[in-house]
Amino acid sequence: MKRNILVFLVFFILLSLAADSAPRSPNLSSIQRLDGSTISATEIDKTVTRLMDAAQVTGLGLAILNDGQVAYIKGYGYRNAGEQLALNEDTVMYAASFSKAAFAYMVMQLVEEGVLNLDKPISKYLPKPLPEYPRYADLANEPGYKLFTARMLLSHTSGLPNWRWFNDDKKLHIMFIPGSKYSYSGEGIDLLQLVIETITKKPLQDLMRERVFKPLGMTRTSMVWSKDFEDNFANGYDEKGLLVGHQEREYASAAGSMVTTLSDYARFLKAVMEGKGLKPETKELMLTPQIQIFSAHQFPIPSSETTEEDKPIRLSYGLGWGLFFTPNGKAYFKEGHDDGWEHYSVSFDDKKTAILIMTNSSNGEGIFKELLETLIKNTYTPWKWEGYIPYDQPHQAQ
Repeated sequence: MKRNILVFLVFFILLSLAADSAPRSPNLSSIQRLDGSTISATEIDKTVTRLMDAAQVTGLGLAILNDGQVAYIKGYGYRNAGEQLALNEDTVMYAASFSKAAFAYMVMQLVEEGVLNLDKPISKYLPKPLPEYPRYADLANEPGYKLFTARMLLSHTSGLPNWRWFNDDKKLHIMFIPGSKYSYSGEGIDLLQLVIETITKKPLQDLMRERVFKPLGMTRTSMVWSKDFEDNFANGYDEKGLLVGHQEREYASAAGSMVTTLSDYARFLKAVMEGKGLKPETKELMLTPQIQIFSAHQFPIPSSETTEEDKPIRLSYGLGWGLFFTPNGKAYFKEGHDDGWEHYSVSFDDKKTAILIMTNSSNGEGIFKELLETLIKNTYTPWKWEGYIPYDQPHQAQ
């Protein structure tokens, strides 16, 4: 009898732990939106499928958080259009720059532990001058690199380009005085990866698995490709619906090598909203504006055109996350974009509401504005700055 009770208790504890790490079983009959109104699961389905069909989006994953819990999660369309294989919540997708948000979360753990000082020049952490590393030899005649700090690299204020290969000479340059303004930089995030790996003496893949993926139950997420994902992965598709394929990265890049699933990344957003793995003050620091943004467009960079249009929402950047402010409180967001892949997430802490959209289509961003406005009544995302031009509007060159 006692043995049966013990077995039952062990089973109950394991079940409780699994429930805590997994999204709530979807889907609620109605989802509460930011303005207090609700939308039914049927209406969500109709909206998503209508927009996907109109904009020719191959596949899409959608998750919505209510009260800090995953209240709706569903895959639509195809992960493999040629074989008509359905995309579902456990389909592995290339995460693109969603990688940066997960990396920032891990970096803030190191900051909290005193392993990394946000304002200490990164050169103090490296055993040799930065230009002596082959990848950074281009900076030998640019002493501005000595000003770089982790705060600058996480807030995209270092002055480094997004990627050097976009420059005419394909070389790395510092475009402005570090810390003086915002300009999105994958190069900056990967530079911080070098610093973190040097300090911890561990490869990024191991750090992310130990500190983020495993603790949060993200079992189908990795910074490099694994054969374990071959049973259910998505291909990317271009604007014409032609196959782009999928990426099998062998080397971890903090700026964009992560692969994940709709279910796993929803877990991550839930954990960030809960402040799991970070002290409240550390989470607040991560989501505190470091620089206000006045550029008219996020891309291409550096942007010389400015605007006051986003001033009412105080568009800014924190440490690894974009920020804006609304009557519903502060919102933090992150995008993911590459050929064949377009993603967006935005979370409203005060309302405990968030939305996650992941697509394996270069047409995905064309339906983001209407999805955000219809599904959760988010009319604040700076879609012009993001370049999320609706599919039925003419695209003007930036």
